[in-house]
Amino acid sequence: MDHKSLIQTQIEDSIAVKQSLLPGLLPSIEAAGKLLTESLRQNGLLYFCGNGGSSCDASHIAAELVVRYKSGNERKAIPALALNSDQAVLTACSNDYGYEYVFQRQVQAFGKPSDVFVGLTTSGNSQNIILAVEEAKKIGMKVVLFLGGDGGKLKGKADVEIIVPSKVTARIQECHILIGHILCSIIEKELFGLD
Repeated sequence: MDHKSLIQTQIEDSIAVKQSLLPGLLPSIEAAGKLLTESLRQNGLLYFCGNGGSSCDASHIAAELVVRYKSGNERKAIPALALNSDQAVLTACSNDYGYEYVFQRQVQAFGKPSDVFVGLTTSGNSQNIILAVEEAKKIGMKVVLFLGGDGGKLKGKADVEIIVPSKVTARIQECHILIGHILCSIIEKELFGLD
């Protein structure tokens, strides 16, 4: 396959997976937007996390909320944190307890019932996300999960699940960031009346 064919194939594959989100995932995305907005109205905090590329997506979405999503949309900062961003906590917890506890320990330390835990995992099988979800549920937090494929072990474990119907990690991640951007738009519209 030459480069032009490779490029075209990947773009077409990305479009096809994004197209598959319609209309099936609209209710889940809308429900996630409502759940996040309601938490923020109750002075809740949104916790995002993931591994690898999903870690970057979690940080990206949290930053859009703390700073702003759309240029020109002047508003107050929205309380959101990426649990994968503190190197000292990640390395200390990995060293002392194991990498599977890096998000669970932070949820245990900071989580409140008014908060929402948002986990991103393309496989739905990331042990550190599984343990964090279990901890969030113990606290009484709501849980939103961005998943892929068949949802993996986390299917059925969240208040809202958004499962991208693909087995290709890159395509799932492309959809996860799109969905994250849509949720930022919903939150800005609901809390501040911004388009």
